[in-house]
Amino acid sequence: MSQRTDRLDSQIRQELMDLMQREMQDPRIGFATVTRVETARDLGHARVWVSVLGTPEERDRSLAALTDAAGWLRRRLGDRLQLRHVPELSIHLDDSIASGDRVLRLLRELEGEPGEKPAPALDGGAE
Repeated sequence: MSQRTDRLDSQIRQELMDLMQREMQDPRIGFATVTRVETARDLGHARVWVSVLGTPEERDRSLAALTDAAGWLRRRLGDRLQLRHVPELSIHLDDSIASGDRVLRLLRELEGEPGEKPAPALDGGAE
C-alpha cells in the first residue's frame, strides 16, 4: 500500500464512522463500527470492514442496512472528501472482535470454572 491509499483509507474510515453515528437514521443498524477500509490501487473500489455487536440476526440486519445504504454513504463521502472519483463501497462483516472475545472466554474457562473468580495475585511479599 502506498502512503496515499493508507491516508485515504483512514479518511474514509473516519468519515464513514461519523456518518453512521450522526446522520444515518436506519433503525436496522445496531452498534456498528468501521474497523478498517482497504482501497484498491486504482481508487475505484473500497472494501469496508464493519464489526457489529449483537445476535447473528441483528448483525445480519445491520449488514443488510449498511449494504443498502452504500450508495448514500458514497454520495455523502463525495460531499466530504476532495476526490475526483469516490470509490465504490462494498461492506463486509468483520468478526475478528467477536472471535477474539470467544477466545478470551475459552481461556478464562480453562483457568477455572466459568463463574469462578481467579485467585488473587501475590504482591511479591510486601507486608
